[in-house]
Order: sequence, then structure tokens, then C-alpha cells
Amino acid sequence: MNDERIKVKTENGQVLDVVVLTKRPESITVVLGEGVHSVKCTLSPTRNALAYVGSVMGREIVYERSRDQVKADIDRLNPNVKGSSRR
Repeated sequence: MNDERIKVKTENGQVLDVVVLTKRPESITVVLGEGVHSVKCTLSPTRNALAYVGSVMGREIVYERSRDQVKADIDRLNPNVKGSSRR
């Protein structure tokens, strides 16, 4: 199984590689760490929709991609979802 990974920035400028659980334009759920020390975090778009932010154990993390870019990534990775309709 290939897990999607994204890079997020912490408030002190450190870059972390995290695993994506779910990715939607409204929110992105990621997992930081591995094994018993892993922590889930939900990233929400900012007011101007230019980034996603979330909080883990009192620390802020930022994914520096806009909502439109994330939407394009989702469409590119899974093109079947976009135009699917049952009749």
C-alpha cells in the first residue's frame, strides 16, 4: 500500500513529512509519527484559502498549498471521482 505523504511546517520552521489519511478540499487528516507514538491532526483551510492549518499537542502546523491546488491534486490522483454519476 502506498501512503501519500505531504510536507508540513511547524511554527518554528521545522519541516515534517506526514502521512495523509483523508484528503478533501474542506479538510486534510494527517498522522504525525509512527506506531504507538502517532498522533492524528485535521488541517483546515485558512480564511483566505491559501494554506491549511492544524494543531497538534498545542503546536501549530501549516500545509502551504491553497484550496484550489489541493482540489487539483485530488482530481489528478483520482480522476474517476470527479465525473462519476450513476444512472
